[in-house]
Amino acid sequence: MEGARGAAPEFSPAAPEGAEPAGSGRGPEESEGGARPPEEAAPKRLCGYLSKFGGKGPLRGWKSRWFFYDERKCQLYYSRTAQDANPLDSIDLSSAVFDCKADAEEGTFEIHTPDRVITLKAATKQAMLYWLQQLQMKRWEFHNNPPVPPAMPAATLAGNGPAMHIELEQEEAELEGFLCPVKTPPGLVGVAAALQPAPAAPSTLQNLSLKHLGTEIQNTMHNIRSSKQAQGPGHSSPGEGAPHSREPQSEEQPLAPDPSTPGSPKPSPKSSLAANLIQMAKRQSNTFPLFSEGLMRTRTAQEKAVALEQQVLMLTKELKSQKELVRILHKALEAAQQEKRASSAYLAAAEDKDRLELVRHKVRQIAELGRRVEALEQERESLVHTAQLREQQVQELQLHVQLLMDKNEAKQQVIYKLSEKVTQGLTPPPEQLAEAAHRDFLKQQERLEHMKDDMEAFRTQNRFLNSEIHQVTKIWRKVAEKQKALLTKCAYLQARNCQVESKYLAGLRRLQEALGDKASEYSELLRQLVQEALQWEAGEASADIVELSPVSEYDEYGFLTVPDYEVEDLKLLAKIQALEVRSHHLLALEAGERPLQERWATLGELTPSAELKQLLRAGVPCEHRPRVWRWLVHLRVQHLHAPGRYQELLSRGQACDHPAARQIELDLNRTFPNNKHFTCPTSCFPNKLRRVLLAFAWHNPAIGYCQGLNRLAAIALLVLDEEESAFWCLVAIVETIMPADYYSKTLTASQVDQRVLQDLLSEKLPRLMAHLGQQQVDLSLITFNWFLVVFADSLISDILLRVWDAFLYEGTKVVFRYALAIFKYNEKDILRLQDSLEIYQYLRFFTKTICNSRKLMNIAFHDMNPFPMKQLQQQRVAHRERLEAELQQLEQLKAEYLERQATQDRVAPEAYITDDDGEGEA
Repeated sequence: MEGARGAAPEFSPAAPEGAEPAGSGRGPEESEGGARPPEEAAPKRLCGYLSKFGGKGPLRGWKSRWFFYDERKCQLYYSRTAQDANPLDSIDLSSAVFDCKADAEEGTFEIHTPDRVITLKAATKQAMLYWLQQLQMKRWEFHNNPPVPPAMPAATLAGNGPAMHIELEQEEAELEGFLCPVKTPPGLVGVAAALQPAPAAPSTLQNLSLKHLGTEIQNTMHNIRSSKQAQGPGHSSPGEGAPHSREPQSEEQPLAPDPSTPGSPKPSPKSSLAANLIQMAKRQSNTFPLFSEGLMRTRTAQEKAVALEQQVLMLTKELKSQKELVRILHKALEAAQQEKRASSAYLAAAEDKDRLELVRHKVRQIAELGRRVEALEQERESLVHTAQLREQQVQELQLHVQLLMDKNEAKQQVIYKLSEKVTQGLTPPPEQLAEAAHRDFLKQQERLEHMKDDMEAFRTQNRFLNSEIHQVTKIWRKVAEKQKALLTKCAYLQARNCQVESKYLAGLRRLQEALGDKASEYSELLRQLVQEALQWEAGEASADIVELSPVSEYDEYGFLTVPDYEVEDLKLLAKIQALEVRSHHLLALEAGERPLQERWATLGELTPSAELKQLLRAGVPCEHRPRVWRWLVHLRVQHLHAPGRYQELLSRGQACDHPAARQIELDLNRTFPNNKHFTCPTSCFPNKLRRVLLAFAWHNPAIGYCQGLNRLAAIALLVLDEEESAFWCLVAIVETIMPADYYSKTLTASQVDQRVLQDLLSEKLPRLMAHLGQQQVDLSLITFNWFLVVFADSLISDILLRVWDAFLYEGTKVVFRYALAIFKYNEKDILRLQDSLEIYQYLRFFTKTICNSRKLMNIAFHDMNPFPMKQLQQQRVAHRERLEAELQQLEQLKAEYLERQATQDRVAPEAYITDDDGEGEA
């Protein structure tokens, strides 16, 4: 069966070699009105007859087809004969591969395209190899050189000729390493093949293409009309050139006489339709440049390039000689200028005394030059004497060499005579030598035949293995792509399943809260459903389920991925959160995490920029976080950092105990009870944390130690893993990022930030603040700890570390943004609660239910805009003034109270009996 019909080419296949169809009135070599030059008589255009295997049923078999290659499109067109006007179909060679099998019929080869496999057969093995080599070269030329337009100027071709020629020579040299170049088979390709009759088929019907029956009919009608046109009056015979064809014509001119031109014979009405068809075919063929003319242009361009290169070499040599001449002339000019300056000075001298001094100066210069000449003469004589001595030594060495050669020749003659004597004594008779030589020759010949057979077998095996590797590689690629698509689909389905299950459990929880302790006929059923939901595990339900990026019990930093609530009522909430974490992990892996990791991997040296700011807001991957945090900390404390400072503080702590050491020891056991690194008895992290906190207490005596610093230092230790890096990270947070007095005994700056947060909530979330105001809920009871430890006890670890990524770079504004975003994230759930006790109970754990870090980040950095730092600073200043005024008022009230109390103690009544007096009396 023949392939699908391709688009018709822009030229007629009737002129594969620049020749006209048989009925056009020209021979294939006389299209220009005369014999062509010898170099253009047989252009090497790829065309010829091949047998193509195709058809269906009884008509399936080999069919003779005329193949010709279009260099502009990298298409191999084929038709039934060389004289057909329209091609039957085409083969796209740009993405094709070629194969020939040793066990197939001689001359058979295959062209593999992405859509089909075309089996072809050449007349001989040489023709097959020629076609394969030429097709490979054409494919390589198409992929490495852009197609040249038909009207390309000759100058452009001449400029690109040498580079294209060098590339073609390199490709030919590489191909010679696989297979030697095959000579053009005579009479089977090119013009000679077009002149030959089409190969005979078993039957005319079998050679027809029933799939392209319309094209076959058009080609048949075209051939019949062309033959009638050739036999009619007013047209030349095939062996004679038409009068108008005696003059050269360009490619753009029509090859048939124009009826509208004055003086040209008008065609008869009967032949007007045929003449129009022939002229249309000629116009189509003229849209493609003749191969012979293109070859002549290429050849002329190459000759011009060689001539230009020779001219460049000649001009380069001439330029060097001219430069040498200019250098000599410069020296002569300098000498003349010096002579002129001396003469001018002599003539310009006013007195004879000056002239005499100039003459004496010249005499001294002449004497100096004379001495230099004598020295050079002596040096020359010494060099001549040395050269004479060297010549004498060379002559002596030559004599010695001659003696050695004579001696060697005498020894060779003696060896030769002795060898002849030995050979005469050991050589067998000539008959035995001839017989032995004949036997050896037969053995070698037999061995050679076996080696040829083995080599041919290995070649066949190599071709088969190459084809097999090609097929297996394609199959593997398809399977890998399919597997990747299925895994992605499975991940999304699994995430969707987790979301549905989470919604189901959330519904059960709301229904359970709605019913409460009320007796109902559905209470028992609800209790059973909740119990089953708590006990159900995905691994137990389906043992064969595919785990895609499973969520482990602990994350990379040792935090529990699901909180372990001790309250029985919150276990259902923990199950919901586990499903939310799993769903978010599956969806975020493909949607955002992998592109983010790729961007961080391509990021080189860290420098403050807008791009780095956006990357830090999106979160730093775990493998890059330690490096990024060290850079951020160094950026903050580079003016405070001193080499050896941490070790000095540790040494001071070993010498004497710090007053805050006991409080630090108490807080160590309360640091992150949900992290395995601080709860495991064998872990080294508690000791590291103790040393970091003691070092900071000695470093900053104004603060010493404040509750909350243990969690800040613990986060730094978990990420940076080095005590000194964690120490400087704690210094950066307390002394450079947070405002002053944030961790002092009065916590003044912390209280100011709580009031600023209240103002921002009223501005950004007025509906929520109005609802909380109605229920008289004080948010500072919840949010005060957020700011003090930067959400260390509030958010899950993945979101917490993303907050810290941006916090270490941008500062406290990030804490305000995320605090507002947390309330915005859960605004609907809070508005649904209508009791202050329920609100406080919900606010205790609602931050742990946030699992979608990307959504929270978008709220913080997009929905909360605009968020100017200047406004934040102004609000801090205003609230700080109010708070300090309130504190001063409290101090005054305290002083007045103490003074009043002291006055009352001085005027106590006499009847007042103290405990001591009573005991004494007893």
